[in-house]
Amino acid sequence: MPFPFSDLREFISALEAAGEITRVSEPVSPHLEITELTDRMSKAPATQTSPGTPGFLATGGSALMFEHAQGHEAPVAINLFGSLTRISLALGVAHPNAVAERISEMLELKPPQGLREKVALLPRLLEAANFPPRTVKSAPCQEVVLQGDEVDLSQFPILTCWPGDGGPYITFPLVITREPGTERANMGVYRMQVFSRNETGMHWHVHKDGARHFEVAKMRGERLAVSVAIGADPATCYAASAPLPGGIDELLFAGFLRGKPVDLVKCKTNDLLVPAAAEIVLEGYVDPAEPLRPEGPFGDHTGYYSPVDGYPVFHVECITHRRDPIYHATIVGKPPQEDYYLGYATTRIFLPLMKLMLPELVDICCPPEGVFHNCVIVSIAKRYPGQARRVMAGLWGMGQMSFARSIIVVDEDVSVEDLSEVAFQAFSNTDPRRDLMFFEGPTDVLDHAAPQPFFGSKVGIDATRKIAGESTREWPDEIKMTDEVKRKMDDLWERLVLSL
Repeated sequence: MPFPFSDLREFISALEAAGEITRVSEPVSPHLEITELTDRMSKAPATQTSPGTPGFLATGGSALMFEHAQGHEAPVAINLFGSLTRISLALGVAHPNAVAERISEMLELKPPQGLREKVALLPRLLEAANFPPRTVKSAPCQEVVLQGDEVDLSQFPILTCWPGDGGPYITFPLVITREPGTERANMGVYRMQVFSRNETGMHWHVHKDGARHFEVAKMRGERLAVSVAIGADPATCYAASAPLPGGIDELLFAGFLRGKPVDLVKCKTNDLLVPAAAEIVLEGYVDPAEPLRPEGPFGDHTGYYSPVDGYPVFHVECITHRRDPIYHATIVGKPPQEDYYLGYATTRIFLPLMKLMLPELVDICCPPEGVFHNCVIVSIAKRYPGQARRVMAGLWGMGQMSFARSIIVVDEDVSVEDLSEVAFQAFSNTDPRRDLMFFEGPTDVLDHAAPQPFFGSKVGIDATRKIAGESTREWPDEIKMTDEVKRKMDDLWERLVLSL
């Protein structure tokens, strides 16, 4: 099926054609059981891997379609992005690196003069790519309209994921808000605990744009309109999940990824625009004048439960959906899970922007065990003493990289995705006093190891080979065979391996 996918259903059909989805016909409960099977699948070997794929990218099993979610009519689609193959298919490329190459080419069209211009360049280029969202008058997501007493979230197979969870959670909502007093909209993925038939929590962290819009509404003394789309086309789902650099509109970026604008439709009960091809839309509001409500616990992507805390209440005034909606969900927990592949795509896609800020940066890897904010590995083209420290400081000053608890810097000839090689370099090349750099600053809200919420310490590890100015000793050469001998032994080695 040709890219771009117009909706979730076309993407599911493409996964089916590629042998990347498994249909489960037996009844399975949304209470814990769907999570158990999905968790096993997320840790199973991927159905397809290319030669040389790092081990931590060779998992994900297949996507799953639970056709009979116990007690509900709507099927559950899950783990749709949970492998390198599937996230690449969702973006219409052989590998997320191809999107990075497109961005690099755009940035090279007009060389910026200074750092400030560099940072502002990409949003302007995305606008110039001419794929802004467009508004339509009617939409599949509004085939059925429910209001008043008809509003009941329990009609959908909303998952209770883990035994200690505070209740069922909507886990892949595309939450749409608009900054009060402006036309600037935001779309983010914020989990939503179901409190009642028409109320949920709105778990937007203090660093997120949705929370900022909420605070603006609070200062203005007004309600904040909120709409939530569930089950959009894959590029839109990815764009909503990505921590985009400031100034980049998620729907504009989705259009860039698709090479085609995203169709939007005006909601029935507010002025927000939502993806027209979504499966389900929830319309409502949060009221800053109301007290926050306890939300949680929740089994999070850290592999631990995040605790109970106070969050705004989302009041659902209207539900619209397709006639036979598919409920799109995800789970998080101990890695690897589906969210790892969404995050992996982000690190690959936005590497060119990071290189604008740090030209010596060669490559980056956030291993799944580090759950993104616990460990970042980067390689650099090193030219002068202390350059690794400069890179660490630069990364800690760069958006959500500021949450990175550990940064490991290696030389440019080290593959950052070869975790064994990275460990060898880190264990071999570091003197603790000289090569460890400590820093204090903001931490991820979910970083339970920090001594207090939102603030803690970080460590940078300079695992590069030391040069003059960093060590008075002559650095030894690493043992490596010559390319000539390697080539000569290749054929013989293949015969030896075949004989084992």
